[in-house]
Amino acid sequence: MECKYFGQCGSCRLYEDGYEAQLEAKKKLNQERFKLFYAGDIAVFKSPESHYRSRSEFKIWHLDEKIHYAMNHLEHKGALIIEECPQVNEHITKIMPQLLEAVEEEAIGFKLFGADFLSASSGEMVVSLLYHRALDTSWQEKAAKIAVKLGIYIIGRSRKQKVVIGQDFVTESLSVADQTYNFNYIENSFTQPNAKVNEQMITWALKNLSDIEGDLLELYCGAGNFTIPFAQKFNKVLATEISKSSINAAKTNMALNGVQNIEFVRMSVEEFVAALDGVREFKRMGDIDISGYKIKSIFVDPPRSGMDEKSCHFAARHEHILYISCNPETLSRDLELLCKTHKVVDMALFDQFPYTHHVEMGVKLILKD
Repeated sequence: MECKYFGQCGSCRLYEDGYEAQLEAKKKLNQERFKLFYAGDIAVFKSPESHYRSRSEFKIWHLDEKIHYAMNHLEHKGALIIEECPQVNEHITKIMPQLLEAVEEEAIGFKLFGADFLSASSGEMVVSLLYHRALDTSWQEKAAKIAVKLGIYIIGRSRKQKVVIGQDFVTESLSVADQTYNFNYIENSFTQPNAKVNEQMITWALKNLSDIEGDLLELYCGAGNFTIPFAQKFNKVLATEISKSSINAAKTNMALNGVQNIEFVRMSVEEFVAALDGVREFKRMGDIDISGYKIKSIFVDPPRSGMDEKSCHFAARHEHILYISCNPETLSRDLELLCKTHKVVDMALFDQFPYTHHVEMGVKLILKD
């Protein structure tokens, strides 16, 4: 990726010697980090070298009566004004200058401080405009004109206010193992930012859960990114997530893909374990017959904080554990507990965030003999 802001923009930190060099550095670091748990070679799944992000956030900077995009400076020197960002996909790249021009033409830039882009691979797009002022009907009329002109949806956000022009989601199509899955991605909620790497993660996960009998339990299921493809591999899937909006999105995505063998439960992992062990009763579990599940496998995709000790002990009750992690440091900590009962049989590195220190890791564990 060529970027004239390398060395200035805080978004990219590993850029010397190009994409392959930063990827090799990540592999060496994590091969060393996990050598106590896995002696094999960690499989590496690459990202496109540029235009890979379908979700991105920019500051809006006001200078000389003009508005500009800006990012944090790498050396904490305030904001860095930018004209382009080769990280974002081609659809966002095209819309970025057009949006600024339209905002200035319609004179709705007053107290605008941010612009967030959410794009599907098809080009369908939601742009959130963030303000330090209330949005009135005049703003809504002008924003509606921009939405029509640019062929996008617009969300206006200010304190305790959300104004939707069109709709607040895009529909993404992912190609996994010769099958297409459709997902509604909702504005201001978590989605995987790198569609091509996301497809590779799901494919790898499906491969590691193939030929396993019984049903599947998934913790931290989000909006069903993994859950829905998993449903084809198992008789039944039971999935938990604490976020109400994510659970609602997961149920919508299940219907969107014509899947019927998943039960979603809005519970934290701690609550679910307490319910499963009979420590507490929850009305949210009332319609679910746990005894009807034959669960031998568990899939977890926790936040950056990883799993706590109780959650690790709960996961260790299962014969097969598949763990996707967005933080190798907390994954290493959790493996210290999980490897007391299980052994790692496969590991993968997914370059979800090129030119940064961040990676996603995948780990397959099975119960020791």
